[in-house]
Amino acid sequence: MLEARLQSQQRSSQNGRETSLWSSGFGMKLEAVTPFLGKYRPFVGRCCQTCTPKSWESLFHRSIMDLGFCNVIQVKEENTRFRGWLVRRLCYFLWSLEQHIPPCQDAPQKVVESTGVQNVIPGRAPGGAGEGQVPSHVKREVQRILGHIQAPPRPFLLRLVSWALLRILNCLFLNVQLHKGQMKMVHKAAQAGSPLVLLSTHKSLLDGILLPFVLLSQGLGVLRVAWDPRTCSPILRALLKKLGGLFLPPEANLSLDSSEGVLARAVVHAAVEQLLVSGQPLLIFLEEPPGAQGPRLSALGQTWLGLVVQAVQVGIVPDAMLVPVAMTYDLVPDAPRDTYHASAPLGLWTGALAVLWSLRGWGCSRRACVRVHLAQPFSLHEYTVNARSCWGSRQTLEQLLQPIVLGQCTVIPDTEKVQEWTPVTRPLLALKEEDQLLVRRLSCHVLNACVASSAVMSTAIMATLLLFKHQKLLGEFSWLTEETLLRGFDVGFSGQLQCLVQHTLSLLRPHVALLRVQQGDLLVVLRPGPGLAHLARLSSEVLPAFLSEAVGACAVWGLLVGRVLPEGPWELQGIELLSQNQLYHQILLLLHLLPQDLLLLQPCQSSYCYCQEVLDRLIQCGLLVAEETPGSRPACDTGRRRLSAKLLWKPSGDFTDSDSDDFEEAEGRYFRLSQQSRCPDFFLFLCRLLSPLLKAFAQAATFLHRGQLPDTESGYAEQLLRFLEATAQEEGFFECVDPNLAISAVWTFRDLGVLQQMPSPAGPMLHLSPTFASRDNQEKLERFIRQFICA
Repeated sequence: MLEARLQSQQRSSQNGRETSLWSSGFGMKLEAVTPFLGKYRPFVGRCCQTCTPKSWESLFHRSIMDLGFCNVIQVKEENTRFRGWLVRRLCYFLWSLEQHIPPCQDAPQKVVESTGVQNVIPGRAPGGAGEGQVPSHVKREVQRILGHIQAPPRPFLLRLVSWALLRILNCLFLNVQLHKGQMKMVHKAAQAGSPLVLLSTHKSLLDGILLPFVLLSQGLGVLRVAWDPRTCSPILRALLKKLGGLFLPPEANLSLDSSEGVLARAVVHAAVEQLLVSGQPLLIFLEEPPGAQGPRLSALGQTWLGLVVQAVQVGIVPDAMLVPVAMTYDLVPDAPRDTYHASAPLGLWTGALAVLWSLRGWGCSRRACVRVHLAQPFSLHEYTVNARSCWGSRQTLEQLLQPIVLGQCTVIPDTEKVQEWTPVTRPLLALKEEDQLLVRRLSCHVLNACVASSAVMSTAIMATLLLFKHQKLLGEFSWLTEETLLRGFDVGFSGQLQCLVQHTLSLLRPHVALLRVQQGDLLVVLRPGPGLAHLARLSSEVLPAFLSEAVGACAVWGLLVGRVLPEGPWELQGIELLSQNQLYHQILLLLHLLPQDLLLLQPCQSSYCYCQEVLDRLIQCGLLVAEETPGSRPACDTGRRRLSAKLLWKPSGDFTDSDSDDFEEAEGRYFRLSQQSRCPDFFLFLCRLLSPLLKAFAQAATFLHRGQLPDTESGYAEQLLRFLEATAQEEGFFECVDPNLAISAVWTFRDLGVLQQMPSPAGPMLHLSPTFASRDNQEKLERFIRQFICA
């Protein structure tokens, strides 16, 4: 099938060369190519069949795949009940008036009368009011805490903001696309009677305003958004609460034995319970706010999700429907760096300046596109019942990798890696330890679904090509788009290829130089400097589609680097036989080294199962070819085999797509690199996708003997970032100059036992481990990391 598709691509390119040339606004001559998108466009966002099989079947129908997209900010006369020339001029205003806003008044009295708050009141007023009565000062305290959390939404303000937002969005974006089939799934889940809880990624500060606007326009009512109080000033918090926002009160993070903290957490629990009982949809961000340096998973998002999980477990509501949501942008129109900082709260004045800056800088030539992704809803109750059976033993990264790095052993323990970078908040600590683990794994599972359903935008594809495969942009843009679609990932654009390339280059104009060469062709040159780091962040959106192949390619490179010369021809490297056991071992080493925030492996999938998936992907894409050893049964032989003395079934987490579930049979299987002409370039392309992260880790290992320790985590990460910047100036590789990569390297080395965190009067301080104080062990660590980096 791959060869047939390649032949069809060659025939279409030959036919395209015979057609007339098209002249763009840049004065370049491009081929006229028939629109290719839509042939293989997959329907993404199906829920996990292992954890939620009933939801997988009940909330999906194949007919919804053909419903197509709609532009939610395109409001015309047809979207209102009226007609006429005046309606065409006032359609935005009339549309906002016609939006259905159901009554969603909050009930403070019900919060006071809730069981959790009533259980806390005797401790707050011992010997006070009579039985069944709430002391007035306690009632005022509860109302004050509730005022920090929420306020009744104002319908007039909601309509006014919707009208203003509609005008602003039309100035900022070309379109905001939403799949009608995905919306139909959400409507079907809402009609089941369970409250909707939307769990979203967090790409922009605009997400918390854009998503409620989209869902309000689709008839889902007022969306209650759980905001991060650190990102908003008090005035902005007051405005957002009147638009349906929720904020965690500061008293909720007090110690577990504090009476104020206990009361605040009880009020928060009661407020969430009343919100779920009333059926109002809730939006929770699972990622940290944009610009924040730290773990990917949000501690605040896990806190709100834990409140929902506890409400379902105690029976306040029988079930809740979880909806993974993702927002993707061509370019994120956030405030400039000197206007907004992640550590400073965003106020009304700062937000207004950000909007004006975006409207000024984003003229008609730089308007971007947005995609809203609503994955298939699934039952929280069903997940909690099925997910607990997949939990197994886990070990730290130090126990798994440190002996192998130092050469003390070669066997990897048969267990999973534990790596928890997201801090646990006080409300989450109040839950049972088993429930805390359930919330963390559910967060990772849903975030994996969000990333898998996210569309790859044109700027991400162009940035990837410019950084890692810069030859003929027009043909490679088409190639990378089709490869992304064939891997089950959607793309967020469509149309003529020439128009897409022209639009994408105009968006990336600050980071590239366009030079006219002979015969009217256009040469695209990267601007050296920090702009390459921005392109690397854009290209990271392509990585999830090729992650399995990229991990496998780097693992294969690690096996070959010790056998043949790296600069040797591809034919010599293809001679080497690679056993399946060696591939499993090398893939596992790399999986344990890479951060969990990058991999986002589903908790229901074991590492060994993922190893087999990586190997299958390498075979499917044509990079590896099975080698038949003399006297062995061919790999394609499906004849009768003897039943082994062992049981033929295994736990669900151990099933693979291989011919046998027994890993011992892998000893006789060998592979070699394919000798097809396209394989060397594709292999190097896959290896380079992980090069920014791996090079940052290797530079961090080099920096161990230069860093000033002891120091705080943030201080040492700042030292490492300055070292990365200095090295980039010398080598010209700016892709790894990223604060998040520096923090990931520091935290990975801490988990690996290279750095040790010790208490001190000034707070926790990082020290160099005695094991890695010697230069010999530091060089072993650097060699271990560099074996996966393709030169």
